[in-house]
Amino acid sequence: MSARPRLLFLSHRIPYPPEKGEKIRAWHMLDHLAERWDVDAGFLVDDRADLAHLPVLERRCASVHWRPALHRLGVAARAVLRVRPGLPLTLGWFHDAALAAWVRQGIGARRWDAAFVYSSAMAPYVMGPAAAAGIPRRVLDLVDVDSEKWRAYAGSAGGPMRHVWSREARTLLAFERRAAREFDRTILVSAEEARRFAELAPESAARIGHVDNGVDLARFDPGRGWPSPYAAGAPPAIVFTGTMGYRPNAEAVAWFAEQVMPLLHAAGTAAAFHIVGANPTPAVQALARLPGVHVTGSVPDVRPYLAHAAVAVAPLKIARGIQNKVLEAMAMARPVVASPQAFEGVRATPGRDLLVGDAAADMAHLVAEVLAGAHPGLGAAGRDAVMRRHDWAATLRALDGALPAPRAEAGASARRPFAGGDPGRAAAA
Repeated sequence: MSARPRLLFLSHRIPYPPEKGEKIRAWHMLDHLAERWDVDAGFLVDDRADLAHLPVLERRCASVHWRPALHRLGVAARAVLRVRPGLPLTLGWFHDAALAAWVRQGIGARRWDAAFVYSSAMAPYVMGPAAAAGIPRRVLDLVDVDSEKWRAYAGSAGGPMRHVWSREARTLLAFERRAAREFDRTILVSAEEARRFAELAPESAARIGHVDNGVDLARFDPGRGWPSPYAAGAPPAIVFTGTMGYRPNAEAVAWFAEQVMPLLHAAGTAAAFHIVGANPTPAVQALARLPGVHVTGSVPDVRPYLAHAAVAVAPLKIARGIQNKVLEAMAMARPVVASPQAFEGVRATPGRDLLVGDAAADMAHLVAEVLAGAHPGLGAAGRDAVMRRHDWAATLRALDGALPAPRAEAGASARRPFAGGDPGRAAAA
């Protein structure tokens, strides 16, 4: 048996490949924890193509256990059918009976010295008296105060959906508070997000902390000679990167295309707006009909689009935590113009490392200034800022404080082996 302590790592999505926000943070945390722990990773897979990356996780972890997530409509139906008075739909959305059974078996066998749970949706798997007795330390990464996102949705919605989002915000916050009371430590993605949750859950404030998001500076290296994806002689490129099936991203690019681009064109500023990201909604695809707007859909690699952009924009109106798109663009030494919401949590100085604007006229003015050459040192300053404050090697040190590895003689050697089945292998058979 390994002398190292054993860790249960649960996430609501497969934590590899790290090509979008939730997977980026999950992967870097898992990779870091695997330096000191033998990790049993359990997660759901909503895209069968991601199964090609299982060997990476199997090499990094002691064991890997996965379950297929239902099709989106099936998941939604299950969430509605499982809804209980006072509980959020989120819990039913990510519940899987076989994965829950595997976790219960491991808890009963006292397999794990600790559990790290990524997102509130996975918290129920290790809550309750049996989990408290069977796992000596449990840490929950809420990432964001997700209930606040639903509250923002409710504020901008009308009709029945306003009531749906309001209920989800109310019930999810109640669950987030209950989970924080039960877990030994709850962490979030930024100091700002942690402060907000401490205000909402004052009874757990002493056990709430944060681990900043980072950026892979070697991967997002502007000096690697990326080939340009833009046509020769095309206007300067304004780029937005992100998953385009995500409502805040879709709303952000629609606002920029419809409100900011006309102001730039009216002022005689030559530029094209490139919306780069997978799963664009029909409304996002329709933006390509507007002058100077291009929608790429999924691309093999976003880095060339960033490397050859004249400016990267992040005009989000609903945003929680730290935006990876902002960190990545800054790491690529691109000038960044962000909304106040997208800037929150980024440890940088507006006006020196990036530009922050809110109204359409303000953002158009800042973008035009960048295109006119008014901020020549902005990109270099942005990369320097993330190198100093958002390098994963530095930010993840805070995770060691939240989840210190026990001494070997009090850890893995004292835990019993686990003979439970592998739900992932059963599902794949």
